[in-house]
Amino acid sequence: MNDAAVQSVVGQMAAIIYAQGRHTQEAAVRAAAEMFTLIYGAGRTMGRREAERRFSVEQHALATSGIECDKTASTLDETPACYKDIDSVMAAQSDLVEIVHTLKQFVNVKGQK
Repeated sequence: MNDAAVQSVVGQMAAIIYAQGRHTQEAAVRAAAEMFTLIYGAGRTMGRREAERRFSVEQHALATSGIECDKTASTLDETPACYKDIDSVMAAQSDLVEIVHTLKQFVNVKGQK
């Protein structure tokens, strides 16, 4: 499970966020989850240091094309390839949520490390 979650209350709307350069989904909660939480995002496939070693600034810029965001080495650890596929994650919890809207990201602001 991701490092954070959203409260699950039947009928409540929840924003399921993703990484820089990908979409966000708004979901309606279908059923209360065990421990009353839902995964709020996709989760990482690799650690931040691994991402910084593996990806170049050019790859990051290409992956975030069309998104207004920091495309420098300081944000390589947030490139979309560092995260699980949000559609697969949402499919895995489809018994708990129903996707209502998919929002296209156009800007991303990351705070200081």
